[in-house]
Amino acid sequence: MATNDSIQVLGALALELVPGSDAPQASLSQRQAGELARLLAHDLATFAPEAAALELVTVGAHYDAVELLRPGWPLHRELDQLAARAPSATGGRVIAFGAHDGQLPGALAPSPDFAGGPLRLLPFVLGGDADLATRVGDAFERDLLERGMAGAETALFAQEAFGLRIEHARYLTAHDLMALVAVQYEHAGLAPLWPLLEAALLAPAHEEWLDAPPEPLLRQTDGEVRMALFEPQAWKAHYAAGTDCSDAAVREKLARAHAQFEARERQYTAVLQAHGVPVTFVHCPAGADAREALRA
Repeated sequence: MATNDSIQVLGALALELVPGSDAPQASLSQRQAGELARLLAHDLATFAPEAAALELVTVGAHYDAVELLRPGWPLHRELDQLAARAPSATGGRVIAFGAHDGQLPGALAPSPDFAGGPLRLLPFVLGGDADLATRVGDAFERDLLERGMAGAETALFAQEAFGLRIEHARYLTAHDLMALVAVQYEHAGLAPLWPLLEAALLAPAHEEWLDAPPEPLLRQTDGEVRMALFEPQAWKAHYAAGTDCSDAAVREKLARAHAQFEARERQYTAVLQAHGVPVTFVHCPAGADAREALRA
């Protein structure tokens, strides 16, 4: 992410929880957040020593991946904007946001709707001189996924401060996190949706289609997904053209397929909206050109 003459390196400390454990505390006090940020800064400098000359901004709170992976990277951007209000300084400073009276500043409060997942993430932003940040970012993209385990002191502090049972703690760039979530979605049967979500995150102006029957028909552009809502006869014309429906067994099979299709639409809608991607439903009656309707 670039702002004016500086470059921001976006990443997160990923906490993989022991299966069956919960996360009773979502945020830390300002003092605890500051100590955790100090440990993060030390760890990151071991992976790329030049990171110590950049400004580190983080928050004493943990989030689900869907809260980080949203168009415009709003959580990272909120950290950057809050840090911009702090007194100016030259490179190397560490800024941490913690809770006061249980409340985090700005829009940093984790959503309770996404609590309880097995992977919790503490976002961070490294920023400063463009050339320096570019070198650090390149080093992180090259090496962090392979050797980015958090220091033992950092993992222990996070575990005790949040009351978590942590199995692994490692650092990821934003791109690393996207790759991890892409694999998770593939295992969950959501692979067809990923290219649209990826486009919304990285290249929202790029037009991306999902047009692969029996999947729903979707079009992504400008960070929005348009979904075709077919009337029953329009669905049959698009997905089962030429099918002879005179047989009761065939009609029953088509009815099941249509019900599965509608369930898939609801599933895709829920995933996209969780990632902050707006979904617009486009009515497609029989005889209409569904692709042209999505372009309108």
